[in-house]
Amino acid sequence: MSLSRSKLTLMSVIVIVVLAIAQYVWLARGQESTDDATLNSHTVTISPKVAGYVKVLNMTDNQRVKAGDVFLEIDPTDYLIRRDKARAAYEAAKAAASASHSNMETTNISAPSNRDAAQAQVESASANWEKAKHDLYRMQKLSNEARSQEQLDLAIATEKSLQSSLIDARARLRTAETAPKTMAAARALSEQLSAQLNQAKADLAQADNDLANTKLLANMDGIITNRGVEQGNYVQVGQQLGSLVGTEFWITANYKETQLEHMRVGQPVTVTIDAFPELSLKAKVDSIQAGTGAYFSAFPPQNATGNFVKIVQRVPVKIVFDTQPDGLLPLGPGMSVIPTVNTLKH
Repeated sequence: MSLSRSKLTLMSVIVIVVLAIAQYVWLARGQESTDDATLNSHTVTISPKVAGYVKVLNMTDNQRVKAGDVFLEIDPTDYLIRRDKARAAYEAAKAAASASHSNMETTNISAPSNRDAAQAQVESASANWEKAKHDLYRMQKLSNEARSQEQLDLAIATEKSLQSSLIDARARLRTAETAPKTMAAARALSEQLSAQLNQAKADLAQADNDLANTKLLANMDGIITNRGVEQGNYVQVGQQLGSLVGTEFWITANYKETQLEHMRVGQPVTVTIDAFPELSLKAKVDSIQAGTGAYFSAFPPQNATGNFVKIVQRVPVKIVFDTQPDGLLPLGPGMSVIPTVNTLKH
């Protein structure tokens, strides 16, 4: 009797264990999980674009900042001087370019007009000289009784005077005929000064930009980490002064390639964070990397050897939160998480 009761108890235990295993298998089906996963966030290196001494420092370790907040200010004295010099050079170049442009426009109008006027003067002087020359010739043909010596002297003087006027008019015409060269020279000078004005404008813009860059601003909301600067330090261009960790998080989960058969973009994910094991967060699969992590490593494996051993590879999967974790939680990139993807839902 007792033996039958013992057998019955044993069979009951076996049935319960089998049912428990069956239930676990049933509930766990379609659940792909990995502990090879970490939090990620946007991380920006804090570094200056200009060199100088740190005059104002607003950075402290693990400080929360908003986009647009000033990390630090570099002493702007030298950059103010450079800006003022660049502005003065720009104003001078602007005035010179304006004057040369006006001179070019005036030359383009006056040079052709002067040439036409000189040509007309040559024609007029030539006609007057021809007439005076003929008058002198007729005067010389007359007898002394028909004209006086005074009349002859006057005709000679008039002819010489008009001949000189013709020579002078021709000289002026030759000068006026250089109008194309004069116009070209005026245009070249105007273009040269315009180029100098553009250079001065660029120099002023650079000086303004350098002055603005003496203030180092946050480009996003985040937390300052790894601060490495003190007030009064001399900082160089590009020197790393710290890091700004963004407040938007996502997960990089390295799943085994054998777990990807039914995994698709958009599937729901349940996430637990090692630092807060009782916290469960909802997320979804955002994308699956086209290639294993080993393939994109600094030294990818070379399998073209005779002693090849097949190893299950890991593929990075990006998972994004439906709602970002509480901003008051001390979370940061690199922290361990465990994501579980439900591959039965799409």
